[in-house]
Amino acid sequence: MAKEPQLATIAVYSLKGGVGKTTFAINLAWASANISKRRTLLWDLDPQAASSWLLSTDAESRDAAQAIFSKDVDVRKLIQPSTVAGLDLIAADTSLRSLDHLFREMDKKKRLAKLIESLGKAYDRIILDCPPGLTETSEQVLRAADMIVIPVIPSPLAQRAMGEVARYLVQRGGTHPPIMPVYSMVDRRRALHRAAIEAQPDWPAIPMASAVEQMAVRRKPLGAFAANSPSAQAFARMWTGIERQL
Repeated sequence: MAKEPQLATIAVYSLKGGVGKTTFAINLAWASANISKRRTLLWDLDPQAASSWLLSTDAESRDAAQAIFSKDVDVRKLIQPSTVAGLDLIAADTSLRSLDHLFREMDKKKRLAKLIESLGKAYDRIILDCPPGLTETSEQVLRAADMIVIPVIPSPLAQRAMGEVARYLVQRGGTHPPIMPVYSMVDRRRALHRAAIEAQPDWPAIPMASAVEQMAVRRKPLGAFAANSPSAQAFARMWTGIERQL
């Protein structure tokens, strides 16, 4: 008899914005639900709410996302079905702008981890779309995640940001979840990008493509409208690698 999958949490995190974090979170969540047939939840923790805008079935902005953390609100009350079959969503909203301040005031270092734990019977995989920066929220994420996916644009500046995260994890001491750096928005016509990939050939690479830009127009993951595109195939391979590690 096959063993039931244990809940695993994958955080998509970056020190800086504009690296394709939301693209990663949505396409990995789609792959989890459709390729691996996992019961999957995408939890949008970024107040910019890009994942929520792309996948939410609820047109109303509730300003309730922070209530899960600050009040005695059952986390399951904010779960909604997304526009993707088999994928649920906890949407972000502007109330998350003060989440760092709230975490500091509450002084509950594992609040997010405990909420995720409470969803263990309902889901196999939880994907976190995290806000950028080294913040109180990122501290909560590091304690809650089983793996951290870090999109990196192939440039010295972006790779420096990756180094900063690694240093930060070392300075925190103790254990931390495994990190998977992934090249994002790769254009192999550019010498800088080719050099970066040659320097780290083991890192997965997601190519720059017009199909990725079309996600915002169609409000769908790549797998839903361009499953055979190089970018969708790259995300599928990357997800298979994540599942293998988990």
